[in-house]
Amino acid sequence: MTTENIQSKANANAILFVICLSSSLVPFMGSALNLALPYINDDFSVNATLSGWIPTSYMLSTAIFQIPCAKLADMIGRRTVFIWGLILFILFSVLSGLAFSVESLIVYRFLSGIGSAMIFGTSAAILMSAIPLQKRGQALGINAATVYFALAAGPFLGGILTQYLGWQSIFYVSAFIALLVLIGTFFAIKEDWKEDAKQKFDITGSILYALGLSAVIYGFASLPDVSGFILLVVGILIVLFFSVYEKKQANPVFNIRVFLENKVFKYSSISALINYSATFAISFMLSLYLQYVRGLSPRDAGLILIVQSLMMAVVSFASGKLSDKMSSSFLATLGMFIIFVGLIGLCFIGETTNFYYIIGLLVLIGFGFGVFSSPNMNILMSSVDKQYYGFASATAGTMRLVGQSLSMGIAMMAISVQIGNIKFSADVHTELMYSMRITFIICSVLCLFGVYASSVTKK
Repeated sequence: MTTENIQSKANANAILFVICLSSSLVPFMGSALNLALPYINDDFSVNATLSGWIPTSYMLSTAIFQIPCAKLADMIGRRTVFIWGLILFILFSVLSGLAFSVESLIVYRFLSGIGSAMIFGTSAAILMSAIPLQKRGQALGINAATVYFALAAGPFLGGILTQYLGWQSIFYVSAFIALLVLIGTFFAIKEDWKEDAKQKFDITGSILYALGLSAVIYGFASLPDVSGFILLVVGILIVLFFSVYEKKQANPVFNIRVFLENKVFKYSSISALINYSATFAISFMLSLYLQYVRGLSPRDAGLILIVQSLMMAVVSFASGKLSDKMSSSFLATLGMFIIFVGLIGLCFIGETTNFYYIIGLLVLIGFGFGVFSSPNMNILMSSVDKQYYGFASATAGTMRLVGQSLSMGIAMMAISVQIGNIKFSADVHTELMYSMRITFIICSVLCLFGVYASSVTKK
């Protein structure tokens, strides 16, 4: 191996390390924050419905801004946008830890989501640009494994941090990790990867996209209120108008033609959307169940929830390498079906269910998610040409965040119907059980559609 090849490999590995570390930010904070929600609820006297907006506000803003930020990155440089995203994330994570009310916390979470949109709208595109074609599946598998190790560490470390240092420490730790990523970026990532430097930014399309997606997610989360139905319908109409508008633009913020004409890209994106819609609410609902119904401490609840993420991490690394050698479509479909089986099992959890039964289901779901995630991402990113890496990366991230937001919307809708706008406590454990069961039934049905969407993609 020549000196040039050794340096190129070392540089690719350094970039992979930085991107993986950045990918750990959101899953760590998200999974850790789920364990801290009961403490935040108590500190700010938060009602059941408003509690769900603490994680949802962050996912909403990340989903809204991710594709516009990716388009901007293609014009001014992916490294530049990545760096500014880290700076914003650090700033508003610190401010979240200093929040003086639940309203201020929700606002800071929303603003930190803009930073996340800039980070995750560019990270996969940077990775795909820096890693050789024959190593991309493996790199994506390593990146996915990092995400799930962060998810695994989140409940355990989040429980310890919350119990001994307060929920604010979760935000400070996340800001510190982001600072390490920022320092690493200056040393490891030198190229800016501008693909569309001469294009104009589609401001009108970006506004329509933000308004439509916001109305859909906010409306869905507000169901079954009449205002929720109205917002949902308005949001769908805006999204439809946005699609027609974008088809006529020379430099669209969202390349609707690629989405509509590329069958593999379209269905792999839809299956990712369904996957996250069906799974993200699991840790949120089980965190509430384990602490309010079963009376566990954040630390002990975290020790149970950690098993799903650990299984995701181990399996996704293996499935990423495997997707370079065999059908990614088969792996993704198999993973989605395994998740479906696990969700069916969760529907039968009761107030005295054996913890080993719950842990076994979490292991099964984690295994299925690990089998699905890396091959699905490999299919999606490999289905487009180099100039569309930024778009594909942002689309994948948006599908993830929209799916997570819709999943939280399902949970919040179930909680709103069963519990309403009263403070969470052990006194409403029966209603919480009903809410959890409704959530898991809906997610199980969604998973069946995901199995179909995965089965029609061919790498």
